[in-house]
Amino acid sequence: MNDKYLTVSAVTRYLKAKFDSDDNLHTVFLKGEISNFKAHTSGHFYFSLKDENSKINAIMFKSNASKVLFKPADGMKVLVTGRISVYEAMGSYQIYASEMLEDGVGNLYVAFEQLKKKLKEEGLFDKAHKRPIPKIPKRVGIVTASTGAAIRDIMTTIKRRFPICETILFPTLVQGENAKEDIARNIERAGNYDLDVLIVGRGGGSIEDLWPFNEEVVARAIYNSKVPVISAVGHEVDFTIADFVADLRAPTPTAAAELAVPNMSDLKKLTSQFVIRLNEAIYKKVNYLKLYLDSVKNSFVIKNPGIMFEGKKQTLDLMNSKLNDLMLNKVDKLKVELEKIKKSYVLVNPEFLYKDKMIEVKNIIDKLNLLNPLNILSRGYSITYLNEKALKSVKMVNKEDLLKIRLSDGIVETKVTNIKEDI
Repeated sequence: MNDKYLTVSAVTRYLKAKFDSDDNLHTVFLKGEISNFKAHTSGHFYFSLKDENSKINAIMFKSNASKVLFKPADGMKVLVTGRISVYEAMGSYQIYASEMLEDGVGNLYVAFEQLKKKLKEEGLFDKAHKRPIPKIPKRVGIVTASTGAAIRDIMTTIKRRFPICETILFPTLVQGENAKEDIARNIERAGNYDLDVLIVGRGGGSIEDLWPFNEEVVARAIYNSKVPVISAVGHEVDFTIADFVADLRAPTPTAAAELAVPNMSDLKKLTSQFVIRLNEAIYKKVNYLKLYLDSVKNSFVIKNPGIMFEGKKQTLDLMNSKLNDLMLNKVDKLKVELEKIKKSYVLVNPEFLYKDKMIEVKNIIDKLNLLNPLNILSRGYSITYLNEKALKSVKMVNKEDLLKIRLSDGIVETKVTNIKEDI
């Protein structure tokens, strides 16, 4: 009788098999609000997805959770892609999410924040790179659509405020898939037209409409622009990446035109003020110089120029006197020193300096005389030479050799006829 009753596990397995075999449940796209969100330490996401009437449990494993570009949280509206199956342990069905995006503009917002962070870290937003906008431009370039409210507002404002300014329009796609390349290309083209300032923008619209101005290629084109750029994208509350990179951000296209050119009437008033201030400054300067000239003309020195040299003459005399005194004192000192030298013992007795030297020289001469071989010869000795060499032994002589005998008073030449050695 119990055979007709199934176990809970059996029913659960049956239902899971039904879910897994249904092609409609293999890839399901759901949107709803996150609740009970938990990011597990394993890296998996556990949460529920609900709307006004129903709720479904969800799990996203680490391999897919790591690809989510935002931080999920309770109350956040999301778009989830996954497959629906049964979790046997709980006997409940759930969605196994493979992808999760923020609903509506959420994905665009994530991309916006990511690019903003990247470009900021690279320094594209730094104030050091911002160039000043010329106060009185001669030529203004405009990168926007050739039709629409933006170009009308910009042109009308420039012509009203500063009609002598030349404007050059670079007709551009400002929304759609190809808009970003067209905007970047025209910003680069504008660098070849000798512009003083470049307005880049469009009128208001949805975030999707404004999105080309959040593209990296447009941001880098603005950053590399040869011309200072005023961004004018959307309405006052709209901010794009182009606004952060541009040299100056305008809240609207009309405001961009007002920032790009001065008001002619304001310039006229300012010029009038400058003329008045310049005339006043010239008048004050002329009066000051007149007073100064009068004071110089009436000065005691100008009226009595000789006074300027009286003190100088006296100073010159004093310096001459001091110089003469110094020279005389120096001469007197030199005279005294000269008299001392003339009366010194050495000059009075000059032989004193040479007495010891003369004795020393005499001793040296005596020593030389003692060593002089000629003196030895005078005592009866002689020196015999053979071929200019003094003989020291009879063994150095042969018969018939010619010898020279040196005596104290001359030389005797002789020929050897006989040699006899001492035994």
